[in-house]
Amino acid sequence: MIRWFVKYGFVIFLFNTVLYSISLTKDTIAPIVFYITMATGLFFLLLNPKHLKEVLFHKAFLFLMILNLINLIYYLFFDSISNFDSLEYLMARFMSFSLICLSIYYNFSFFKNRFTSLVVKIISLVVFLGLIIDPNLLNGRYHGIIWNPNMLASLTVLAFSCLLLRKKENSTFEKLLMILLLIVSLSTGSRSAIIAIGLSFVFKYGFSLRNVFYSIMGVITIFLLSNTNLDTSLNRISSQGVLKGRVEQFNFAIYNIKEKILTGHGLSEYSGLPSDVEIPQRLEGIFIAAHNGYLSILIQYGIIFGGLVILIFFRKSLEVFRFYFRRNDENLVYVFFIVYTLFAANFESFMTGINEFHTILFWFSLSYLSYSKYLEEYAD
Repeated sequence: MIRWFVKYGFVIFLFNTVLYSISLTKDTIAPIVFYITMATGLFFLLLNPKHLKEVLFHKAFLFLMILNLINLIYYLFFDSISNFDSLEYLMARFMSFSLICLSIYYNFSFFKNRFTSLVVKIISLVVFLGLIIDPNLLNGRYHGIIWNPNMLASLTVLAFSCLLLRKKENSTFEKLLMILLLIVSLSTGSRSAIIAIGLSFVFKYGFSLRNVFYSIMGVITIFLLSNTNLDTSLNRISSQGVLKGRVEQFNFAIYNIKEKILTGHGLSEYSGLPSDVEIPQRLEGIFIAAHNGYLSILIQYGIIFGGLVILIFFRKSLEVFRFYFRRNDENLVYVFFIVYTLFAANFESFMTGINEFHTILFWFSLSYLSYSKYLEEYAD
């Protein structure tokens, strides 16, 4: 049991974040699975503390432990010790990072050869269930069984990229599945989905004639759809641009950063909208969270600790990007996950949450490539 959980605990944790995205399970099944997974992981760590030295402080995963140390120092000296939500965040972040490290260390071949296929299967199941319950893709912003259309878009573009960037040839069914994932992504109305799809083609084909052709077809498609009354991603970009509705949110986030510029609002305030701020009357009724991962981090930690957190994961991202980009092997999709997240974090609050699929996949991809790089450089 212990060996199995150490190898697959992260997989349980990751796919439970999908349950957090589904309206029917986010407040029922998902929290139960989350707390059981966290408690089980902590119990096994205490039962076998050698993991702390051999795995968690492994050179490849050291950046995660540094981030945990930053969280601990911040909590002890700048947060409220009596704030249970901050303590819960501290422990949950430590355990999520621990599950990532343990699973990669003891089950590396699984993540190298089979993991992305499992990601595609799980997300495809979510899409098919959504189409059964709500088959009308063109009635407003489509969200299927996911409570947020942007969240569904995040899932579908990640599954699409797994298929597009895989090394082996896709079957006819998988090619049809790619088309379906593409259609669903566009029907969500998510503007970042367009960016993700374009970026995935650049990763696959580079700046080639094929991409020029796809770009021309994309422009034609945007022109045709922009003259309809649909609410797809293409319509929203052509009518609203990329930043429509975000500027007001960014400005309010910057205001909140300035309110506690050095100490931040606390570990528990990772949503991008601190619970202790007073929302101006002109913004009442508007979802005014930061919608920006970098601003959310600065709201949470302040500019000193927040800047250090951003510096650490940017440095690690650049390290693995330089090592793996242009190699066009099975690791390319993980490089894409990292690059896309760093870019999409300008428009969504990625990298701060605990139970968000895209965020957890980002931290996993960084850790996986860091360990893979270590094996290539130091393994006999």
